[in-house]
Amino acid sequence: MTERTTRTTITFYKVAVIQGLTEPLPAGDYVVETDEEQMHGLSFLAYRRVRTSIIVPARFGCATARQLVEIDPVDLATALARDAGDPAQAEGALHK
Repeated sequence: MTERTTRTTITFYKVAVIQGLTEPLPAGDYVVETDEEQMHGLSFLAYRRVRTSIIVPARFGCATARQLVEIDPVDLATALARDAGDPAQAEGALHK
């Protein structure tokens, strides 16, 4: 199976709470990785998302330690909308 990983940098301007994470994230830049696998049997090239993860500071260890935590992309979209100050968009992201 053919897989690909896309890395995107997102920015939270305020403390962010993402469902599934044990602690709020401080404001700052974070790398989000999206893993997708190729869908076979179609007449065109298509991929489907199989995992979304965010790189966050490690809870224990040295100051530069990081950990990769799997998250729900809907929860990430909700946190980003909340950070942007758009409660209607944040509410809508929950129903996608």
